Amino acid sequence: MSSTYITEQNGKKMLMVGEKPFIMLAGEVHNSNSSSVEYMEQVYDKADALGLNSLLIPVTWELVEPKEGEFDFSLVDGLIAQAKRRGKKLGLLWFGAWKNAQCYYAPEWVKTDLERFKRAQVEKGKNFIRRQDFYGMPYTTLSYLCEETKQADARAFSALMRHIREIDCESQTVITVQVENETGLMASAREHSDEADTLFSSKVPQEFVIYMKLHTDTMVPDVKQAVENGAAEGTWEEVFGDCAGEIFSAYYTAAYVNTVAAAGKKEYSLPMTANCWLDKGGAPGTYPTGGPVSRMMEVWSYCAPEIDVIAPDIYVQNFLEICDEYTRRNTPLFIPECATHSYAGPREVYCIGHYHALCYSPFGFEDMGEPFSATQSYLFGVDVEDPALKTPMDVEEYRWYTRTLHEMMPLLAEKYGTSDLQAVSCERKEEDKMLFGTFGFQIALDSPVVARKDGVCLILKESEDTFYLLIHAGAFGYFSTDADRPNVDVLSFEEGHFEQGAWMMERRLNGDEVVNTMYQEPTLLKIRLFAYR
Repeated sequence: MSSTYITEQNGKKMLMVGEKPFIMLAGEVHNSNSSSVEYMEQVYDKADALGLNSLLIPVTWELVEPKEGEFDFSLVDGLIAQAKRRGKKLGLLWFGAWKNAQCYYAPEWVKTDLERFKRAQVEKGKNFIRRQDFYGMPYTTLSYLCEETKQADARAFSALMRHIREIDCESQTVITVQVENETGLMASAREHSDEADTLFSSKVPQEFVIYMKLHTDTMVPDVKQAVENGAAEGTWEEVFGDCAGEIFSAYYTAAYVNTVAAAGKKEYSLPMTANCWLDKGGAPGTYPTGGPVSRMMEVWSYCAPEIDVIAPDIYVQNFLEICDEYTRRNTPLFIPECATHSYAGPREVYCIGHYHALCYSPFGFEDMGEPFSATQSYLFGVDVEDPALKTPMDVEEYRWYTRTLHEMMPLLAEKYGTSDLQAVSCERKEEDKMLFGTFGFQIALDSPVVARKDGVCLILKESEDTFYLLIHAGAFGYFSTDADRPNVDVLSFEEGHFEQGAWMMERRLNGDEVVNTMYQEPTLLKIRLFAYR
């Protein structure tokens, strides 16, 4: 039995580790770095420099089961022991049948037996294509319809989870597991093998039709319209119209992932996630179609109940809109991948303060602070006017954010799911006030006298008159919301930090500093207010 699980607090999900709340202030490593314990030492050095409390690292099918039925967990043992020694928690990423909608990490014995482990036919009769819509990129992946692949993947994952339970159940170093990576099909909405065509022309399972008809309120507009206008029974196209191909893929992909997750949970029931490559408004086939994107969330909810959290990989400029989309169904925010430009730190603060996130994790954090590669520039969208998107995140600044949030974790976790924890971001200029009962705060993150434009402010209400403010690149003012007591005085104003959950004052502020509340650098403050007539 694991003491790591997800519970609900004040209507919000909370990750519990050893029966204590835990917020993953994490970083995901580059895919190949976790293939060597020795190489990971320098990665941990960077994790320490950034103040991370967790790492997300791949564990791959090809290395765990190089020969069918023969498991090698020596690397897993080394990675877990290393994390424990370096004082970090781990979120393992199971790269099984899928990684970025391809079968990169399947073992040789799977890749070479195309009869037993069938490939997805994006085009009829073809196990391999070149994507003409994407620079002729070669593409092949395993079929989500292949029972042999699903069962082999599930057996390997089950063995992995059993082994983790045996070596780590007591220390709880591994706290989450991602099942597969960016599942789905590229270059087509669905598979086109003879088997796929037969299933697609068959009747949709009636229980699934009923479920979808009953859950249209949360669907994205075009999926909602297709489900509402479709037949009450019939083939996939008759029931789901223009969305039939994508829903078909999602149904079978989610069911596959659920089988793997269930096999693992039977051995060791850790919180399990499924991440997704965003659809970005593109047509099916231009993103991993059938994966757990928001437009297919209802399908995944039905077909993959063993998945605890859907986790979006967010590199796009409209970061906060994506966060809104993936939390609007009252689902928790868990970000396994995001960019390392200078919004990385402010977005971490905002995700904790506004969304009460379970995890925030820049991808390839080893490179944070370094000039962007051509690939990173493409992913991060640096060819825009916003200078923050072109600037690498400062390592010391990110360390300050992450260490501060980590030291505040007991207070933050206590306020998750309540209005006592709020935040505003420079990326949302319409948000400039936070209200906390008797008192409110006016925040200015776009002042002309503030040199930087990547500001953020998190406020935590400790008691009726006492507040902690984490602010950067902005200014704040305070006011009374009580008409009978409209005037406000400052009773005490301190700058400081937390150590082991206790507030440590660095300076007692007064005089000019109470009037000039503008901060160019990340700063943590404690303020007590008094309202009167």
